[in-house]
Amino acid sequence: MSGFPLPAGLDTPQLVVDRSRLEANIARLQGELGQRGVRLRPHAKTHKSVRIGRMQLDAGAAGLTVGTLGEAEVFVAGGIRDLFVAYPVWADGPKADRLRALHVNSDLRVGVDSVAGAERLGAAVRGTSRPLHVLVELDPGNHRTGVPAPEAAVAVAEACREAGLVVDGVFTHGGHSYRPGRPGGAALDEVVTLEAGAAALEAAGFEVSTISAGSTPTMTLAAEGRVNEIRAGTYVFGDRQQAVLGAMAWDTLAAVVAGTVVSAAADRIVIDAGAKALTKDRPEWLEGYGHLVAFPEAVIERLADYHGMLRVPPVSPRPRLGEVVAVVPNHICPVVDLVSTFTVVGPGGGVEYWPVDARGRSG
Repeated sequence: MSGFPLPAGLDTPQLVVDRSRLEANIARLQGELGQRGVRLRPHAKTHKSVRIGRMQLDAGAAGLTVGTLGEAEVFVAGGIRDLFVAYPVWADGPKADRLRALHVNSDLRVGVDSVAGAERLGAAVRGTSRPLHVLVELDPGNHRTGVPAPEAAVAVAEACREAGLVVDGVFTHGGHSYRPGRPGGAALDEVVTLEAGAAALEAAGFEVSTISAGSTPTMTLAAEGRVNEIRAGTYVFGDRQQAVLGAMAWDTLAAVVAGTVVSAAADRIVIDAGAKALTKDRPEWLEGYGHLVAFPEAVIERLADYHGMLRVPPVSPRPRLGEVVAVVPNHICPVVDLVSTFTVVGPGGGVEYWPVDARGRSG
């Protein structure tokens, strides 16, 4: 990976964004999907930023995806109304009230994967002036949420209709793509699963307008067949996982954590970016807790809350005491939720500070 533009005088640790790369990432995926006639509905859980969400919409995105009602509330308050909550919301108690308010004040769609969930959604919005639109979630092999078979999707869709909801179609998350060598197979799983689910709903009398796949590793691979919407999120910044999986090139990664070397000894180097800056997210197929851009042979072996402990091979270059280094996080999404602002570096080197508007809105 080539160098990353770190401005002078950073008070580390700091999450730094290269605006040129950010804008290029937004334009690139929008253009690739546009050429195929596939909508892009980016998942805003990655950036949690109203400003970046508007950048995606201005580039041509069909709307935004969110993971929680809290995220939806922030974006609606920021003037972005076309939202899909890609999550089987259990609309009971306070969540029912919040869902109802969002439905009244925005163009909201919600995920559902159970008969009981459909009944709760219907009860939450009963008596409002228009029906709530939903998508039925299918499991493409990720084994997280989603119904396991087309006939189960029909049962959920029929329960939605009974509850007064409008079924717009089906969606998947290809989360099992997050292993080396898996994105292609996971994308095929998504396409096959979505097409089977859509066909089953149509045979049962439902009109299917949205067939939606979602994950950054499969963002272009799953844009095939009848799939007409992609919900990638991480692509906007990228991270070490995406680069190692081959979903993004190293020189397109737009966000790093800047840390300062605060201690150095013969057998270790310590930076001030620890678990509260990088998170302890580390898949089993990656060594260490991030990639040092200028010192690729260094390994972040251990993290304490405020300490990142590096091992550097004896013959390799070492960062010096007081040096500021750029670290590509393993997984950018939880890193963003740790900070209040992005430090955004423009093409001329100017710095702006953008708020992370939906930080902490995890429910």
